[in-house]
Amino acid sequence: MAKRNREQTKQWTTMMLPEQVARLKQTWQGDARVEKGLIDERKAVEIDFLLQRAVNDNLPVAVEYVNSINKDVLELKIDRMNRVERKIYAKDWHTKKPVTLNLDDVTNLHIV
Repeated sequence: MAKRNREQTKQWTTMMLPEQVARLKQTWQGDARVEKGLIDERKAVEIDFLLQRAVNDNLPVAVEYVNSINKDVLELKIDRMNRVERKIYAKDWHTKKPVTLNLDDVTNLHIV
């Protein structure tokens, strides 16, 4: 049904102003957001182990995480973790800018 409504809406876009078309496309993009799934316990233990190893051995990691719209991958050098706040404090490997991630948003982690 949603596809049918979009097809009907596309017919109307020829009579709309460019600002209205842009707003409509932005709304459609919002519908395609990625929902964060739950990771299993084994994967959570693996991520925790790799995080500890990266902090202790000062290793760069590739972190896959879910932001509000989609999944992203960052290469980071982890400075510290705060388990109480469930946050990771790191620096971007390429730009050296500080990055803060929620531990709950991390879906996968690899040592680079």
